[in-house]
Amino acid sequence: MSRLRWWRRHDEIPVSELGRTNPVRFAVVLLVLLAIALYFGFTKHIPFKHGYRLNAVFASAVNIKGKSPVRIAGVNVGKVTSIKRHGDTGVVSMEIESRGLPIHSDATAKIRPRIFLEGNWFVDLQPGSASAPTLSSGATLPITQTADPVQLDQVLDALNTDTRANLQNFLIGYGDGLTRKPNAAEDLEQDPDVRGINAAQAINKAYARGPSSLRGSAVINTAIGGTEAHDLSKLVASIGKVTSALNVHEQQLGELIVNFNTFFAEFAAQSTPLRTTVAELPSSLLAIDRGLASLDASFPPTRAFAHDILPGVRTTPATVAATVPWIEQVRASLGPAELGGVAKGLVAATPSLARLTSEQVPFYQQTDRFNKCLTNVLIPGGNAKLQDGSSTSGVEAYKEFWYALPGLAGIGQGFDGNGAFAHFLLGAGGPSIRSGVTQIQGKSGKGLHLLAHASLPPLGTRPAFPSSEPPYKPLVPCYTQTLPNFNGPQSSGPADGG
Repeated sequence: MSRLRWWRRHDEIPVSELGRTNPVRFAVVLLVLLAIALYFGFTKHIPFKHGYRLNAVFASAVNIKGKSPVRIAGVNVGKVTSIKRHGDTGVVSMEIESRGLPIHSDATAKIRPRIFLEGNWFVDLQPGSASAPTLSSGATLPITQTADPVQLDQVLDALNTDTRANLQNFLIGYGDGLTRKPNAAEDLEQDPDVRGINAAQAINKAYARGPSSLRGSAVINTAIGGTEAHDLSKLVASIGKVTSALNVHEQQLGELIVNFNTFFAEFAAQSTPLRTTVAELPSSLLAIDRGLASLDASFPPTRAFAHDILPGVRTTPATVAATVPWIEQVRASLGPAELGGVAKGLVAATPSLARLTSEQVPFYQQTDRFNKCLTNVLIPGGNAKLQDGSSTSGVEAYKEFWYALPGLAGIGQGFDGNGAFAHFLLGAGGPSIRSGVTQIQGKSGKGLHLLAHASLPPLGTRPAFPSSEPPYKPLVPCYTQTLPNFNGPQSSGPADGG
C-alpha cells in the first residue's frame, strides 16, 4: 500500500515543476564536455597512456625545450617530453607517434632551428635504414648519432682578428696561385698537357678527365664496401684493434714517427729523381690502361670458358668416385707383393744392365761394320758373274763355288787306299810354273813363290787372272774399300799377268 501511495504522489506532481532544470549543473556538464572535446582535438592523445618513447644523448641541449616538435622529413611526428642533464651531456626524451615508426638502430637526430634567427628549435629525426634492426620503445641514441646546431656567435668567435687575417692571406694566395702564369723554368717541370696555362685552366682541363676518374673512384668505393655483409664493419673493427695496439706501444710509435721523419727527409732529398719518375707516370698509366683494356677484353672468353666448363666440373665428383676403386687397385698392385717387389729387383739389376749395355756398344759398332762389309763388299763380290768366253756359266760366283764341290767330291772317291781325297799329279819335265807371292813366309820373313812342272805350256787361267792383286789394306774398314774387278782382260803368254 505504501508503494502505491508513493507512485500516486509522484504522479500528482505538476507538469510545470517537471519542466524546470538547474542551469548551474547544465553549464558544468557542458564545460566538462567542451574541455574533453578540445583536449582530444588539440592533443590527439589519450590521457594516462603514452606512445613510443625515444631518448637521444646530445653534447648540448640548451637550445631545445619541452614540447618542442620532432620532425621526420619536415613532418611533425612527435614532441620532446623532457630534458635531463647527464654529466656534460643532455638526454632528450621524445614521444613519437605511430606515423613516425619504425625507428632503426642507425637512426640520427639533430637539433635545428625552425627559421633562421627565430630562436625556436626542433629535433630533426632520421629513422635510419630498413636493413638495420628496429629499436624498441625506451631505446637511446648515443651521442655519436646526434648533432648540435652551430650558432652564429660561435662562428664569429672562431673568426677572430688573426683568423680573419690568415683567411684573407689564404684567399689572396689561393687566387694568385690559380691565376698566375708559370715561368719557363716551371713549365719545363710540368706535364706537356698543362704547359703555358695557369692553375685554374689546368683544373678546368682536369674536369675533362673527371668522368673516367670518378668511375674508377666509384669502383674503388664499391670495392671498399666489401663483397659480403659486414665486411666494412669488420674492417673498422680490425682498424680499431690496430689503433688499440698502437696506443699500448706508445714508445715504439714515437720511434716510428722519428724514423718516418728521417725517411721523408731522405725522400725530399731525392726530389729531382722523384720529379722525373712522376713525369714518367702518365705514359706508364697509359700502358697500364691498355693492359687493363686487354684484360677486360679477355674476360668475355674467360667467362664463356668458365660457363662451358661447368658441366665438366659438375661431373667431376662422379668421375672421382668412379676412379677411386681403380686407384685402390693400382695402389695394391704397386705394393711390395706386386710391382713393388719387381721394382726392387729392377733397382738391383739396373746397374748390371747399364754396364752390359755400355759394354755392348763396341760390339754393336763392330757388328755394324761387319754388316756393312757384307752388304758393300762380300755379297756384291759373291753375286758377280765371271765372264769366261764360251765357258761362261752365267750364274753368280758363289753358286759356281757350290757347283765345284760336287766335282771335287766326284774325283775324290775312295777307290784306292789313299782315302776319300782328291789327288793332283803333275809329271816331271815340261815348263815350270811359278806362282805369285804366297802367304808362306821364308827365312827372310817374306812370302815365297811356289814352283811346279807342267807337261804342256799353260795357255792362261780361265777366267783370266788379273795382272795385279788388289791392294791389301788391313787397317782400313772393309766396307770402305773398292770392289775388285773380277772380269779383267784374258792374259796371253806363259802365265797370266806376264
